[in-house]
Amino acid sequence: MNNTIKTLLGIGFAVAVAFYVQSAFGHVPNSGFLMMAAIFGAYMAMNIGANDVANNVGPAVGAGALTIGGAIIIASIFEAAGALIAGGDVVKTIKKGIIDPIAFAGDPMIFVYAMAAALLAAALWLTLATWLKAPVSTTHSIVGGVMGAGIAAGGFAVVSWATMGKIAMSWVISPVLGGVIAAAFLYIIKSEILHKDNRLEAAKKIVPILVSIMAMAFITYLTVKGLKKVWPDIVDLLPFLPETKKPTIGIALIFGAVGAVITYMFVKPRVNKKVATLENDREAINTLFTIPLIFAAALLSFAHGANDVANAVGPLAAIYDALAHTTISAKATIPLWVMIVGGIGISVGLALFGPRLIKTVGSEITELDQMRAFSIMMAAAITVVIASQLGLPVSSTHIAVGGVFGVGFLREWMDRKGTNERHLELHEQMEVVNKYKDEMENIGNDYKRKSELFEIIKTEKKKAKLIRKALRENYVKRGMVKKIVAAWVITVPVAALLSATVFFIIKGVWA
Repeated sequence: MNNTIKTLLGIGFAVAVAFYVQSAFGHVPNSGFLMMAAIFGAYMAMNIGANDVANNVGPAVGAGALTIGGAIIIASIFEAAGALIAGGDVVKTIKKGIIDPIAFAGDPMIFVYAMAAALLAAALWLTLATWLKAPVSTTHSIVGGVMGAGIAAGGFAVVSWATMGKIAMSWVISPVLGGVIAAAFLYIIKSEILHKDNRLEAAKKIVPILVSIMAMAFITYLTVKGLKKVWPDIVDLLPFLPETKKPTIGIALIFGAVGAVITYMFVKPRVNKKVATLENDREAINTLFTIPLIFAAALLSFAHGANDVANAVGPLAAIYDALAHTTISAKATIPLWVMIVGGIGISVGLALFGPRLIKTVGSEITELDQMRAFSIMMAAAITVVIASQLGLPVSSTHIAVGGVFGVGFLREWMDRKGTNERHLELHEQMEVVNKYKDEMENIGNDYKRKSELFEIIKTEKKKAKLIRKALRENYVKRGMVKKIVAAWVITVPVAALLSATVFFIIKGVWA
């Protein structure tokens, strides 16, 4: 399918949303503006699908556990399910409290213009980032959009700079935590399985434990992040649970521990049976992680749909609430139709434009196999749970991509004394350099020869540097790392500048 057809299909979805809004809410004051905002919301949802969802399935695709088609089908189903089943039914109208409501001077229309500008600006930035093959945070994009529109409406004083400081912290916290945890799990797999003489016996012991830890992490993660909306219903169904508004970390950990025990009992005999048919090599061990990877991709997609759909539909719900009630509410109920726009829009965007970023995350930063991808998925779940309980601001995108960085750099560190052809070539080149250095030290006062040797050593060092650079690029593509990190840093300011511009345009045209 070429890009023109994809673009037309995306436009078709947005137009269908606009027609629905006009037919269902034509009686609402400023229904024309609501229709435009719905188009922006649909566009934003498609961009989340195109950019953000790649982090959930990219590692599994890069490792060969899923095809791109299979990943799109699984992610689309579970993203939509997460949005519709466990997506929040109430959203703060001013995202993350970054703007003081005084910015809008009690004028609902100024608020509406700002939210529409934030939606469109965030979506435009995500479109550019996707085209550049840069996985960025959609949460940061919408935060930047709200900040920019808020500043345009009320000046710099209305921004909560302390909150923005915490968000800036996540640029470092998220990838570092994700990278360290992913590297730690890969190190365990390498040291406890791959570096053993009898890998199959080691795998029989270690793989069920790792899969059980993964199950615990995901159950805890999904309980804390994905069951907030339906928790009261679960408490009614299971009266022995404490009557809380949302699941506590203690309850989530208990659920996770029970799930881990059940998983271990289920997985252990199956791994033993599978191992009996395998060869004692790396490729065979890799196959043991294929099914856990598929489950991980599905569960991450469900949790992502439950949480990040608000980035697409939160501002749209706020616009609908403000137009319908002609007031600015601190919180707005998300109508079902808005959740459907978000859930389906994410799936449409993933199907049409997601493969570009899936390939980037899965294969264009570092080479992945099932073990490495499994470590990244583990990091994504565990990091979010840890960070949420410590009150640390994190981005799921930065965590996942940081995990990719982490496994790549760990490979480089562990293999730096390796014996593959490239390492041997570097070793031989350094021997050449050292030979000429030794000669220089022993030739006495022959300054002409020393001058010649100096130039020779300089040339040979350059050759060694090129080999070393090629060797490093074989593990982690430095150019991709620099591009992605740069995109992370500029996401908030670029979205803010775009949003301020769009706000003045909308206000000038509509007011």
